Amino acid sequence: LKGVEEPAPRTVWLLCAPSLEDVLPTIRSRCRHLVLRTPPVAAVADVLIRRDGIEPEAAHAAAHATQGHIGRARRLATDERARARRATVLKMPLRVDDIGGCLRAAQELIDAATEDAKQVAEDVDVKETEDMKAALGASAGGRMPRGTAGVMKELADRQKRRSTRTQRDSLDLALTDLTGFYRDVLAIQLGSRVALANGDVRDALDRVARASTPERTLRRIEAIVACRQALDRNVAPLLAVEAMAVSLRAG
Repeated sequence: LKGVEEPAPRTVWLLCAPSLEDVLPTIRSRCRHLVLRTPPVAAVADVLIRRDGIEPEAAHAAAHATQGHIGRARRLATDERARARRATVLKMPLRVDDIGGCLRAAQELIDAATEDAKQVAEDVDVKETEDMKAALGASAGGRMPRGTAGVMKELADRQKRRSTRTQRDSLDLALTDLTGFYRDVLAIQLGSRVALANGDVRDALDRVARASTPERTLRRIEAIVACRQALDRNVAPLLAVEAMAVSLRAG
């Protein structure tokens, strides 16, 4: 409280919370409030069209699929591999009919997240490593000066840790897509007029909706939430996803 009331010189505190009610009143009363909201689908599509030159149809499809996340929408609209990985995720609800299918689907989800992390690493690590070598004075043949091996090892270790975090983040995004699938299923089951995030796989949504009930759909969403919580507790990713896949079948 003292730090907020009397911050150090040239210090600005940015306190982030899901809502104002999540902040203690004593802190809330001493802050300037700035409410952020998820941009609507139309606004995201407009940014992709005007800023990135993406075709309107692809821009609107990506904006709907990512529900207001501009960065993910841009990647989905411009990266064929990102679209392929999303397609793998959205096939999972149709592949958990038996235990074998659950385990295979879980492994494919983990593989997709690993591949996604690998792609990100390729985009970042190579340039980062080359920049470090240049800064340390590497020769034209790539030979490093004496005494720099420790610095390069530290960089490699940092990149490895980042790769692990990226894989977890990619898996969490996949689980978010999976939650969106069942959210659409629930909307169909309840006859809601809410816009579907995954209208491009409407046949799959209708198939799952007909084969279950709203109660079962809610239990499946809860299973995905439990998986995300398990990953936050550092449960082995494959184990957590396999448990979720079995729950999707049994739910």
